[in-house]
Amino acid sequence: MPDTIDKNTFSELQEAAGAEFVTELVDTFLEEAPGMLAELRGAMDAQQADKFRRAAHSLKSNCHTFGVTRLGAMARELEANGLESGAGALDALEAHYAEAASDLKELSRGE
Repeated sequence: MPDTIDKNTFSELQEAAGAEFVTELVDTFLEEAPGMLAELRGAMDAQQADKFRRAAHSLKSNCHTFGVTRLGAMARELEANGLESGAGALDALEAHYAEAASDLKELSRGE
C-alpha cells in the first residue's frame, strides 16, 4: 500500500477505539466524503468562500483522524488558499481521494 495512509496513526486509532468501531467510522467517512467533495466543487462553482473553507476543513479533520495524510494535506491547502486554489487543485484532491478511499477500506478490514 502506498503512502496514502499513515499506518501508525491508523493502528493507534484502532487500539484506542477498537478495530470494529474504526471499521464503522471508516464506512461512515467513505459514505460522507463524496458529499464533502461535491460540496467543495459546488462552493467553488458558486464562489462561496466560507462554504468552501468549511468543507475543506471537515475533510481535512476526517483525514487526519484516520491517518490519511496526503489527502489531509491537500484538504489543508484548499482550506488555507480558499477559492484561489483553483479547479486543478480540486481535481487533484478528487483523484487522490479515490486511491486513498480504496486503501483505507482495505486497511480497515485487515486486507
